[in-house]
Amino acid sequence: MKPKILITESIHECIIPMLEEIGYEVHYKPKIDRQGILDTLNDYTGIIIRSKTPADKELISAGNNLKFLARSGAGMDQVDLEYAESRNITLLNAPEGNRDAVAEHVLGLILNLINKMRNADIQVRMKIWDREGNRGVELMHRTFGIIGFGNMGEAVSKRLSGFGCKIIAYDKYKKGFANEYVEEVTLEDFFEKADIVSFHVPLTPETKFYVNDEFIKSFKKNIILLNTARGEILPLKTLIKYLKSGKILAAGLDVLENEKMGKLTQEQNHQLVELFEMDNVLLTPHVGGWTVESYIKISQTLAKKIKDLKLVGE
Repeated sequence: MKPKILITESIHECIIPMLEEIGYEVHYKPKIDRQGILDTLNDYTGIIIRSKTPADKELISAGNNLKFLARSGAGMDQVDLEYAESRNITLLNAPEGNRDAVAEHVLGLILNLINKMRNADIQVRMKIWDREGNRGVELMHRTFGIIGFGNMGEAVSKRLSGFGCKIIAYDKYKKGFANEYVEEVTLEDFFEKADIVSFHVPLTPETKFYVNDEFIKSFKKNIILLNTARGEILPLKTLIKYLKSGKILAAGLDVLENEKMGKLTQEQNHQLVELFEMDNVLLTPHVGGWTVESYIKISQTLAKKIKDLKLVGE
């Protein structure tokens, strides 16, 4: 009997024949509900999830025969990592699949912000021809700071290398990554040198609400903030406070604290209204890593990692 894999959400279906070729029986059930997963997970060797399937202790416990849990994407904040590891369940994700998409999105955000493209486009559509008011600045004369130098951070640095700007990076858990275009710095040096700050860290208890008053006040310069990682890293309350003060010159956000627009609190609604009125804020709906190409590459990456586990035939 072939080992079975359950796919609980919509992912690129190129993964199905790839897994079948390895020797798995694949059950693609993107409409399955949580109870359906709990009732059937015991039949599966592996499960592939995305953001709508929190892999908490209850869900993981339902899979007595699970050998791996794979996340179609980069972030693993929806997974009870400690419990899964205590069960000797191998955890897989696919940051290699969407790192290029994220990197290009970061460049799109910063180039739009420093050249005031959003505001200029709106004005021209209103037949307002304001060249001086929409004068931009050049990226090559800025210091671009990256916090977190994993797959995403490194991909961003590679794209930036052609712009001639100074690139610095800080990673609390990774050392010795400096190369011909990236300077590895301490957090103190980062605070002193950065003009632009781009976050590329996972959401963990340590990084949740990472950007606080102390963090922002530590910068020697006024800065531009970019967040394509997780919304909970950058509280909107803090962001708005320092946008109003001028310490944060502009912000590009692909992620928000609460991305469920139908379930916003009164405070969150008020915060978004404030952001919507600011012409130095650029917002996108968590699509940084969600291109046509990345959709395919994520599935291909996961299939390869599952193959490398060599579980079939054991």
